[in-house]
Amino acid sequence: MFDQIAQRIPTQTICFEDAPTVQIAIKRLDMVHPRISGNKFFKLKYNFAEALRLGKKCIISFGGAYSNHIAATAYAAHLHGFQSIGIIRGEELAHKALNSTLQTAQQYGMQFQFVSREKYRLKDTADFLHALNLQYPDAYIIPEGGTNTLAIQGCSEILTDFDRQHYDVICCAVGTGGTISGLIEASASHQHILGFSALKGDFLQNDVAQWTEKKNWKIMDDYCCGGYARTSTELLQFMHFFENQYQIPLEQVYTAKILMGLSDLLKKDYFPTATRILVIHTGGLQGRNMPENT
Repeated sequence: MFDQIAQRIPTQTICFEDAPTVQIAIKRLDMVHPRISGNKFFKLKYNFAEALRLGKKCIISFGGAYSNHIAATAYAAHLHGFQSIGIIRGEELAHKALNSTLQTAQQYGMQFQFVSREKYRLKDTADFLHALNLQYPDAYIIPEGGTNTLAIQGCSEILTDFDRQHYDVICCAVGTGGTISGLIEASASHQHILGFSALKGDFLQNDVAQWTEKKNWKIMDDYCCGGYARTSTELLQFMHFFENQYQIPLEQVYTAKILMGLSDLLKKDYFPTATRILVIHTGGLQGRNMPENT
């Protein structure tokens, strides 16, 4: 069913003044679907197929208050006739007005359970998931960010044969590691996959290593601006400059960080002359509504 609603994904060529000999193209996953945006489309595709196959009636997943995944899951569940429940980090949010992300998810029928950060950290444990299965026996549970084996299968479809033949480096933002894992698995032997982490710390290296045996990849956190959903004046200035220059919308959680990082690496001559780079625009533009100083 997902294939029936997908739009053709365009690739847009851009040129950074600091690296005129490096070829850069942006694969606009933000245009695959207006609601199931970007990489979330690919992460959810086979998970929803599995939920349908199992005859489940409800989708449960996890996320923060500004989660792209939560917004996309709510719409996908609505579209495919599922009930949906979002387990949201931060019990204090239950007593506040919903932000635009949660309002959108609620509009498409998602119900919320707001839990403490301590309890949220247990979301992947066997006891937590067992209790959830007992409470909702007809539910299909998707992990935070959508990352699991089926998500990686979906994300492996992001790269086409053309992409494998015509690009040397594939760049993408990294949150939970599912998208980059799919790209690594789908990559050609000559390609290098470069991930720009939206989070501080090197733990994602271990997470991704559990999903792939390939070694043609690297994740850097140099441009995370201090951590997940953190911003800086430099990041926001770059985002506005880039949007004005190339007419490609970004958001400050993932896509602005990867392109700011890429721009800096190009200034430092990180890539050899004539390198062909494909940047994966992972969508999530609803994140633009997040307060700038979160």
